[in-house]
Amino acid sequence: MGFRRHYRQFIIGLGIVSGLIGLFPLSALAAKVSFNEFCPKLAGQWTGDAAKAGEIPKQVIVNGFCSHDLRQLILSVSVGTRAPYSETWWFREQGEQVLLTYYDGISQEKQQVFSLYRQNGDYSLLGEGVVNMRSALIQLLFEAKSSQGAWQWTQNIQYLDDDIDRYQLFRGIEMTPIAPSD
Repeated sequence: MGFRRHYRQFIIGLGIVSGLIGLFPLSALAAKVSFNEFCPKLAGQWTGDAAKAGEIPKQVIVNGFCSHDLRQLILSVSVGTRAPYSETWWFREQGEQVLLTYYDGISQEKQQVFSLYRQNGDYSLLGEGVVNMRSALIQLLFEAKSSQGAWQWTQNIQYLDDDIDRYQLFRGIEMTPIAPSD
């Protein structure tokens, strides 16, 4: 009887540990970085396709502006968005956190606090918030795609009331640098 109880506790404990590893795989393997390292990497102009999961991709242009003190980044995503206006993603360093203010030109602006991590040249902003009126872990992942400065920006969510122990793609944006005109 004692063996079964210990075995059961071991299996339950293993399940809890596995679930936690699934919830936070990046934070366990990645290093927290300062915003001034991230900001200049996203300054520039890009083009590429963007789509929410299950939608047909549309061509977008992404403009990134980093402040002189490297503490603020504005990403403007235009053309092909749901709204007729550009989306504005305003990231601001606040101590060890990053505050995001998002505005789509129609809805009321939204704010979210993130922690910034780096792993193998990729950057991930991780935070907890509400998506579709459900509590969720939110990940904004910027994956370096080439030495020419291309990025794959995915917006991922993991609902806290769901049994799925991995992030689900909410939206993806390709960011290929636009060559400067001569």
